[in-house]
Amino acid sequence: MATRLEINFIRLLSRCESLALEKRGETEWRLEKYVGALDEMLVALRKSPSKPTAEALKEYSRKVDFLKGLLEAEKLPSPTEKALANQFLAPGRTPTISNERIPATKTVHMQTKARCTGEMRNELLGTGSSNKGSSGTDLRNRSGVPLGERQSATELDAVLQHHHNLQEKLAEDMLNLARNLKNNTLAAQNIIKQDNQTLSHSMRQADMNFEKLKTESERLEQHTKKSVNWLLWIMLILVSFTFISMILFIRIFPRFR
Repeated sequence: MATRLEINFIRLLSRCESLALEKRGETEWRLEKYVGALDEMLVALRKSPSKPTAEALKEYSRKVDFLKGLLEAEKLPSPTEKALANQFLAPGRTPTISNERIPATKTVHMQTKARCTGEMRNELLGTGSSNKGSSGTDLRNRSGVPLGERQSATELDAVLQHHHNLQEKLAEDMLNLARNLKNNTLAAQNIIKQDNQTLSHSMRQADMNFEKLKTESERLEQHTKKSVNWLLWIMLILVSFTFISMILFIRIFPRFR
């Protein structure tokens, strides 16, 4: 169960995220005060005996640091510095309250990036805050822009469009390269798979040949042993027959005196 301090922290954090989503003026002071109070409550949560889990504390700290960085980025003088500082901000990963589908800090981050990008474009095109107003005043201001500045703006648009086309072409080339790399990888996998199958078949064939060779060797050894035994018996018979024949010959034909 969440403690009373954690519940108040979550409520104040949700309120700060709502204020960050709104369009604030230069005299808006509530968000900065609320973020300061959030920082103090986060320190109290870390020291609390019944403090939240380590993952929850890490997520709370991530969101508070994001809001503090957002306020610091808004105080920077130029849109370029704001956009650069906004790139280093890390929004929360989980919703603060249950009815959020996307974390509010992530929405604030995307909204701030879009606003900084628009301010940078306006600064590049020379349409600062002094040119904002009613549509009639805006048309009069545009018509009063010198021809050289209008040509410069047109050239800048052409350069931006050229860079955009180059980026699209580069992205397409990278996509084609990735697709070719994937196809080559799949082809290499198929070749390796076929080689493995061929090698497995050759190993099985070699095992079968080895077993056949072993069987034939045993049969040959047995056959050789049998042949040696028969030859030995034949020699013994011949020797015995010769010996008996000689004895008989001596007995039958005695020696002449």
